[in-house]
Amino acid sequence: MANILKKIFRFASLFKVLTIICLCCLLLAYLCPFVYPSTFWILPFFGLAYPIILICTLLLLFIWILAKSKWAIITLIVLLIGGKLHFRMFTLGSEPDTIPAKENCFHIMSYNVRLFDLYNWTMSEKYENRDSIFHYIERENPDVICFQEFYHQDKPTEFPTRDYLIKALSIKDYHERYSYKLKGRQNFGIAMLSKYPMIAKGAVVIENNDDDNYCIYADIVKGTDTLRIYNVHLRSIKFEQDEYAAFGDNPINSQEQKSAIRKIVDKLRIAFPKRADQALTVIEHMETSPYPVVICGDFNDTPMSYTYNQFNKTLIDSYRNCVKGIGSTYAGKVPAGRIDYIFHSQSLKSANFKIQKEIYSDHRAISCYIYK
Repeated sequence: MANILKKIFRFASLFKVLTIICLCCLLLAYLCPFVYPSTFWILPFFGLAYPIILICTLLLLFIWILAKSKWAIITLIVLLIGGKLHFRMFTLGSEPDTIPAKENCFHIMSYNVRLFDLYNWTMSEKYENRDSIFHYIERENPDVICFQEFYHQDKPTEFPTRDYLIKALSIKDYHERYSYKLKGRQNFGIAMLSKYPMIAKGAVVIENNDDDNYCIYADIVKGTDTLRIYNVHLRSIKFEQDEYAAFGDNPINSQEQKSAIRKIVDKLRIAFPKRADQALTVIEHMETSPYPVVICGDFNDTPMSYTYNQFNKTLIDSYRNCVKGIGSTYAGKVPAGRIDYIFHSQSLKSANFKIQKEIYSDHRAISCYIYK
């Protein structure tokens, strides 16, 4: 071991340079939740890369500890500066031993279903994936389910979605908002289905919405409790097929890869501040609610983002409240981690948070129990 370390630390200067770069990147990642994205356009990328930066920093810490170098202390100090920020990714929550009877809880699910795989060119797989989503939801049997990238075709249709779910789950009320295509009588958007009455429904108006992203809400009554539940789908990245190829297994030439990466960076740069603005609009509306709130959906941003931080200031992230470990809700080609959330008012409690294991969409369903 001693000989190996001697050989390694012949390159001590290189390790020092790498450590300085890593620590600077980590400090920039710490700033991401607190600085509006367009203030310094490259800053949100450090928040996006935070897990990789942190792993590299921990490896360097281990190396400096073995070398008994003062650089281990410097590295450790920078890690400690992050404080509670690290626990946005690596959670230490704990579920209660018992939760109230189901009649006193709202079992809430959020699921980006990617149009139920509507555009899968293989017909058998299209129906198989849609039916697998249906069966999973039926097994979980939530009280309220919030869908993003929902698809519904007006009757007659050979691809029923909403009507099937209403019947299968004994849905009493629903709320939806779509962009409508006259050709094919097709609806694309978000929907909320509930087994309990919605005494009020509405939508949060998102200005300059050029991406069909919506936020709807409903006041839902179960027993003696009323919650205002928001279903939100914040600005998507909208990667094209050639851009996904940059992350794929099939090789593409270097010029195409550079072009794809430039497009990806540009789309992310534009999306970060738009999501931040949408988040602020939703929060402003939420503050007018006469009831405790639950906000769930596809936020398209990580826990080290400005967008996440706006909700985290006053609400509780139910995943962090319930689960120990690292979670990932995005199942697509681009590594994104946890970008789907269920937040709730501090007057509420959450338990039994679950991330779907099966992959039928590019997102996994999330669910938990919410109660007073």
